[in-house]
Amino acid sequence: MVEVKGVHDFVSYVDKAAEKIIVERLQSILPHAAFLTEEQTVEQTDAPLKWIVDPLDGTTNFIHGLYPHSVSIALMQDNSMVVGVVYEIGQDECFYAWKDSDAYLNSKIIRVSNAETLNACLVGVGFPYHDFSKLDKYFNCVRYFAEHAQAMRRTGSAAIDLSYVACGRLDAYFEYSLNPWDVAAGSFILQRTGGRVSDFSGKDSYIFGQEIVATNAKVFSNFIAVIKKNFG
Repeated sequence: MVEVKGVHDFVSYVDKAAEKIIVERLQSILPHAAFLTEEQTVEQTDAPLKWIVDPLDGTTNFIHGLYPHSVSIALMQDNSMVVGVVYEIGQDECFYAWKDSDAYLNSKIIRVSNAETLNACLVGVGFPYHDFSKLDKYFNCVRYFAEHAQAMRRTGSAAIDLSYVACGRLDAYFEYSLNPWDVAAGSFILQRTGGRVSDFSGKDSYIFGQEIVATNAKVFSNFIAVIKKNFG
């Protein structure tokens, strides 16, 4: 069963059922932690510790039988991320990190790529489902990277895009009209690999600011310059 939440925005029974299971398990680990979840199957409250959960990132992929789609879970302590886990179901790949740790993919340490120039970069993109107000500016950036980067890809899962930058499969990624549960875990994992994350202005409001730029450390300056030029 698939419900329509908005234009191009779907939710399956799997989203809701998975979220309930995840919440129950996490409550047994940290009974006093609060939750921020996509499907709001639990009361959205505040506490020093807060789980940020997307039970199925890439729902449109899922309902069409496409991969990737993923589960994304992050733990925030006093406004700082301390745990991030992204599990990609199709390839049975688990990306994870915790405070002051390395980042891992199925127990192996991962690092961002060594690409140093835009023309060496494979760039990940994502398109908005409902907020089209910035689409012209966004496509100006897409056009630039299409002309100057090595190639571009869209996976359909922001959590996976961030994880792929973290392990070097992508060199950069940017998107807007995102929610905290889309990016919280993946951005934390990426930072633990030495990658760079920001909003479109180069600042730190990428968790709740609905926009994100993620790259390896070497191309960040050149990449964010293109975004700033188009978005101001």
